[in-house]
Amino acid sequence: MKKIRVLVVDDTAVMRKIVSEVVDRDPEMETAGVAANGRIALQRVNQVSPDLITLDMEMPEMGGIEMVRELRKTHPRIPVIMLSSLTVKGAEATFDALQAGASDYVAKPARSIGIPATLAQLQAELLPRIRHFFPQKKQGQPETPTRRNPFAARSRHSIEVVALATSTGGPNALAKVFHEFKEPLPVPVVIVQHMPPIFTRTLAERLNSCSVMSVHEGEDGQVLQAGHAYLAPGGYHMETRREGTRFVLRLTQDPPENSCRPAADVLFRSVAGCFGASTLAVVMTGMGRDGFLGTQVICQRGGSAIAQDEASSVVWGMPSYLAKEGLAESVLPLDQIASKIESRVSASLQLG
Repeated sequence: MKKIRVLVVDDTAVMRKIVSEVVDRDPEMETAGVAANGRIALQRVNQVSPDLITLDMEMPEMGGIEMVRELRKTHPRIPVIMLSSLTVKGAEATFDALQAGASDYVAKPARSIGIPATLAQLQAELLPRIRHFFPQKKQGQPETPTRRNPFAARSRHSIEVVALATSTGGPNALAKVFHEFKEPLPVPVVIVQHMPPIFTRTLAERLNSCSVMSVHEGEDGQVLQAGHAYLAPGGYHMETRREGTRFVLRLTQDPPENSCRPAADVLFRSVAGCFGASTLAVVMTGMGRDGFLGTQVICQRGGSAIAQDEASSVVWGMPSYLAKEGLAESVLPLDQIASKIESRVSASLQLG
């Protein structure tokens, strides 16, 4: 089996050595080469033909964002995983890199934790992300057939809430959807994007700046309002609860689900409990299966779901489960999702 060849780009010799060691520990991967900055890395790409690049943000001569922009002119499809610091500045740089064409990111371990802990953290967080860009189908394994929608006969109900779930590739996907809304939706939107603290606040601010919707990082006790969107904060599960005639957000630090906190399944179950058949679930690009079980509950309660298609997803993990299990009423390219949400909500108002 051909190994996944990784080009490691970082301005410090220690991190280049650490990332290379993590990659080479995996029998399915190997370090194709290393580079100390983006300018050298662009030369190495042509020399070693890597399958994937890990990339530091701040480097002399040419930093990570500039390198990604240059790389995408000639190599639009090589996955690039950024190593990002967990700071406001690091979050801003990460979103700029994703917008420039980076594929994903992992949190860069703090220098203070030491080399053994750094190795363990990168092994746990970086390697699974690399693998998801190169799904290996076992020899003789048949394709999973798409099932017929088990809820196809359900009648449509008015939409009172839209619940969104994304992961890898999600920030850019969310930005496109929110930018394309023509006017604020007449219902609230609740969102889980798998991200650490600080990053979710920065993402909410960026979505707010590019959309007619008002986008906030969710707060405990916040009342849901039409025309507003609420992004689960990193490190917290976000749920909806009914309080009299109002619906409010509740934040908890209950154990992670699907190795995630926030987790879409937690949010989706709570939305199903509050809004039932009046829920529209939307699951977009991301690795893993978070959101699938929650979507099942929504559909069992009479709600409906939309999934992003494989061609427009950075990683077709989360939405693929909805598509293959027949839960999605529509499987759409990213550029059709905003209009589909608008049309579904608009049509549902006629059912009022």
